[in-house]
Amino acid sequence: MSLQKTILPDSWKWEKVRFIHQHYKTILSKLIMHYTLNDLRDLKRFYSNQLLNDTVPFWFPRSFDKEHGGFLLMRDADGSLIDDDKAVWIQGRATWLLSTLYNTVEKKQEWLEGAKLGYDFLNNHCFDTENHPGKPVRGQMFFHVTRDGRPIRKRRYFFSETFYVIAAAAFAKATGSKEAAQNAREVFGNCIAYASGQKKLEPKFTGTRPSRGIGAPMIMMNTAQQLRETIGDERCDELIGKWISEIETYFVKDDIRCVMEQVAPDGSIIDHIDGRTLNPGHSIEGAWFILQEAKYRDNDPHLIELGCKMLDYMWERGWDAAHGGILYFRDVYNKPVQEYWQDMKFWWPHNETIIATLLAYLLTGNKKYAEWHKLVHGYSYQHFHDKKNGEWFGYLHRDGSLAQTAKGNLFKGPFHLPRQEWYCAQLLDDYLAEP
Repeated sequence: MSLQKTILPDSWKWEKVRFIHQHYKTILSKLIMHYTLNDLRDLKRFYSNQLLNDTVPFWFPRSFDKEHGGFLLMRDADGSLIDDDKAVWIQGRATWLLSTLYNTVEKKQEWLEGAKLGYDFLNNHCFDTENHPGKPVRGQMFFHVTRDGRPIRKRRYFFSETFYVIAAAAFAKATGSKEAAQNAREVFGNCIAYASGQKKLEPKFTGTRPSRGIGAPMIMMNTAQQLRETIGDERCDELIGKWISEIETYFVKDDIRCVMEQVAPDGSIIDHIDGRTLNPGHSIEGAWFILQEAKYRDNDPHLIELGCKMLDYMWERGWDAAHGGILYFRDVYNKPVQEYWQDMKFWWPHNETIIATLLAYLLTGNKKYAEWHKLVHGYSYQHFHDKKNGEWFGYLHRDGSLAQTAKGNLFKGPFHLPRQEWYCAQLLDDYLAEP
């Protein structure tokens, strides 16, 4: 029974409702919370079932490349292969997923063997050693390689490295490998150097209009959270605090209720088309990273407030009231956005928003977040989920119609959706186990 359907007659007196005290936990959940305890139990079962019986089986074991290592992940709706190239991001993400399932769900040998395929491929083929001949030095990682691991291109940032860190750390926990743990910490150190500017990458832009982006502190915060959770690293707590402070100081704009994607070095808004462009799903992802840190720090009230503000601001700007779903790009001043896909619905912002709204609700008890969670959960599983073949389609038009059928490409693979289902199931399991 939901809150909207619960009506108390005016004639009720406290002395006549003694049964409320006898069954207070269930009754209170119906009167105050949008989700009852039974609702949350059903959600937990739903996410677990989707993860283990729908999402993961779409990818594995069919994607294991036992000839060359790693995974073949560029797949169409029915699972057929559309390209045998390999995105390094997704190789790392899939390795993380399989290792994490092994660590937290079931000691399934198939998952561990698959994780090893990914971990070995990353080490053997995805680091540039051309500029370090004969030296035990890892160069910048590639972004895109052939099936057998020959490099095709890099990108001008270090996200391949961050996904390697979480993959190696989770694999180290699964296997007890000291070498994998050392590799994770070493590459994390490289990421810190890139993020701080100590190590330089080839710039994409000139110095004419300097800026700072929210992407680096966000991904570094979550990378450190994963490293801390799996194998531990004494650097993590202080650095996570630093990156959260950076996000709060420069990107969260309370006066206009917004989280910026990029700003000038002093945090001011760059009033040009690129500088004004918002990505609501990305900011909402950052919100749940901060809420997760609040939970880790014994429900730190300041971090809960910060994470919820970020969620609130970007839900207001990103939720499509006309059609449902999260719009991809918005302009901070509601001017036209340059990218032609600005009003499409991509899969991953919905995964991040499902996590953020559920986590915000469980941390605060604010029924607004339960209502938002119901909206985004319902929209996503109605429109993105492929009920015939499993997993989600990646790209919808604004009205929710299918834009194309690919389930895997250079950016989409077994990560955002299975991470969402795994995380929500784990989160609910912890919450429901509390006395």
